[in-house]
Order: sequence, then C-alpha cells, then structure tokens
Amino acid sequence: MTDTPNASAPGEDFRTGFVAIVGRPNVGKSTLLNRLIGQKISIVSRKAQTTRHRVTGILTDDDTQFVFVDTPGFQTTHRNALNRSMNRTVTTALGSVDLVFFVIEADRFNEDDRKVVSVLPQDAKVILVINKVDLVKDKTRLLPFIERVAGVFPFAEVVPLSAEKGNQVEVLVKAARPYLPIAAPMFDADDITDRSERFLASEFLREKLFRLLGDELPYGIAVEIEKFETEGNLRRIFAAVIVDKASHKGIVIGRGGEQLKRISSEARVELEKLFEGPVYLEVWVKVKSGWADDERALKSLGYE
Repeated sequence: MTDTPNASAPGEDFRTGFVAIVGRPNVGKSTLLNRLIGQKISIVSRKAQTTRHRVTGILTDDDTQFVFVDTPGFQTTHRNALNRSMNRTVTTALGSVDLVFFVIEADRFNEDDRKVVSVLPQDAKVILVINKVDLVKDKTRLLPFIERVAGVFPFAEVVPLSAEKGNQVEVLVKAARPYLPIAAPMFDADDITDRSERFLASEFLREKLFRLLGDELPYGIAVEIEKFETEGNLRRIFAAVIVDKASHKGIVIGRGGEQLKRISSEARVELEKLFEGPVYLEVWVKVKSGWADDERALKSLGYE
C-alpha cells in the first residue's frame, strides 16, 4: 500500500497501544468493542461463553490508534479444557497490553467480578468501565455503587456508560488515550481487525447458533471452517458445526433441516454485509465426542 502525495504522517505525539477488555461473562464486553470501532466484529448473545477467542478491534483517529483485545468472559466454573483455554486467553492478554478496561454491570458486583479483579496485575493501568447504566432505574444508587467498587482496586479512571446505547463511549476513548505510549500506528487507518475472514466467518455462524437455538443449544458446540475460497468478490465457505453428542445433531438440524437452513441463511446475510460482497455458505453437522475437553481437538479448532 503506497502513500498518497498529500497523506500526512502521524504527529510526534501520536499514541498507539493495546487495550484488553476483560470481565466476567455477559457484562457487555463484545458489545462495547463493536461500539468502539463502529462495526460488528465480535459476536454477541445473551448466553455465557459466546466469546471464546481473542478478538482484536482497531480504532484509529487523528492522534491515536487503539488496538482493543476483546477476551472471553473469565470462567469460574466448568473446569474443562475449553474453559482453561478461555482463561489462558484472558491472562495472556492482561500480561501483554498497555491498558485494561475492566467491565462490570451497573449496580451489580459479585464474587465472579472479584475473581476477575484477583487476576488483574497489580501494576496494570486499569479503567473501571461500568456498563448498562441505562438499565438502572434509580440513578441515586449509582454513586454509592461506584464508590464501593472503586475501592477494590487502584483504578486509573472510572467511566460509567451504556455500550448498547452508545452513551459516554466517547468519554471512555478520551480517558484511555493518555495511558497509551507515544508510538507510530501499527495498522492502516482503515483496518478494523487483524482477524482473518475465515475466523470471522466461523464466529458469525457460531453467533447464529447461539441466538437461534436458545436454551436448546448444547454448550458442547463449535464451528470449523473446512474450506474458504475467494473468486473475485465471491466467497465460498464450507463449514461444519461440531457437536458433542449424536443427540445434539437433530437439535441443530431441526425438523426437515429447517433450523440449520435458517441458521445458515441468517449467517450468510451478515457475512455479506461484513465482506461487502456475495457469499455462498454451505453448512453441515458433525459429531466429535468430548471435543471440549480434548486439548488437541481445541487446537485444531483454533483455541489458544
């Protein structure tokens, strides 16, 4: 990529840095990441364990490049290999970033939140992000809540906001900038993620499984992209939905294949928006018993 003649180089005070977004499951980390960069790259649902991988989002403005690292919710139960992998992703991210956003829900701070606090490095620069303030009806409860939580760790800043509504998100960006080092940008200004299209395809399909199967969805489920081909502007994607038991296969496929057809169709529509071009998506279901507690199987599916 070549510079245009009138492209301006970053100023001497340009800042670039990595920011980990951490918290227990379902506090809105992925919604916050998507809001920060202005586009959906991290999948969202009401079910725990939606985010299982490190997802990087890039925001570049006139004087700063933020490289946000959305992490899985820190797991405190179900100690299988999958959850150990997810927790490793969180702790690895914490050890290699310039700043941390510790996200909690407004008016709710429980033992699981405290367990996340316990893995925060004591010398880390951490901004306490209090999400979902729009859902608190009695706003007089917020100040004492903030004061109580602010005492559990030496937070650099406290920012209440609503990631869903977009309220106060720009305040968080402004508060974060001074904590990043002065450095040249690492990515092009129009980059939004360092993740591959293949990875994003698997994540968007997995989101539709979580959203459309609801409480029926077995947690022992994953997506494997077996083939990803590009022909001009067309992407041909061949994906397998991995389930843990043969009995789960029927849940995913549905009567007459209608459930799987709907899942595939809705995923394809979102991928066409993301890739800005036509997508051919073919999906089938495979049984791999015990995959979530098999380290080799996890590595083959891209888990760290």
